[in-house]
Amino acid sequence: MSRPLIGITAYFEAARWSDWVREAVLSPPAYAKAVGRAGGAPVLLPPLDPHAAADYVRGLRGLVLAGGVEVGAAAYGDEQDERVPAAQDHRDRFELALARAAVEADVPILAIARGMHVLNVAQGGTLIPWLPGSLGHDRHGKAGVEHVIQVSVSSRLGKAVGDRVEVVAPHVQSVRRLGGGLLAVAWAEDQIVEGVELQGHRFAVGVQWHPERGTGAALFDALVEAAR
Repeated sequence: MSRPLIGITAYFEAARWSDWVREAVLSPPAYAKAVGRAGGAPVLLPPLDPHAAADYVRGLRGLVLAGGVEVGAAAYGDEQDERVPAAQDHRDRFELALARAAVEADVPILAIARGMHVLNVAQGGTLIPWLPGSLGHDRHGKAGVEHVIQVSVSSRLGKAVGDRVEVVAPHVQSVRRLGGGLLAVAWAEDQIVEGVELQGHRFAVGVQWHPERGTGAALFDALVEAAR
């Protein structure tokens, strides 16, 4: 059986090789490795022209909206919080267009961390731009601190990971208002949304944590299976 082509969003950053320092298209290799282990053929998608998003999607069988810097508040009609790192507007525009094109084409989507926020905003939802300020604590933002996540057992996510999962996933943003068609299917102990799914779509799952980091093979298996 041929391997379905799975796109993975990437970003521009300065990189060094030999004596050169240049802007490069970068992606942590864990995403590509997870797609490959699941039986997909990974390909990186540089954040170029948003108008080309539909052309990308026509060539893909699945899409990973990867993690990265927080989505800029302008993307969902809010004011940028000065405590949040500066937005990468070019990446926001490209990935929002890509998410909308994939939803319209019914292409399977796995949206990870920032990617879940992109999917939510693409569907008309909003974000909490600085979570510690809303909650009065920063437990969600601490590196190395485990979250216990409760998952709806009837959801696609629950069928892949079970009704409870322990994750390490620091984040300073979260879903505020769900986008159209999206359902919350996983929650932290303080009821912050940690997983979403798009109703009526072949496979569109978003998680706040990073399943590519060695513990989420079942989610990549489910993505590739839907892509086939």
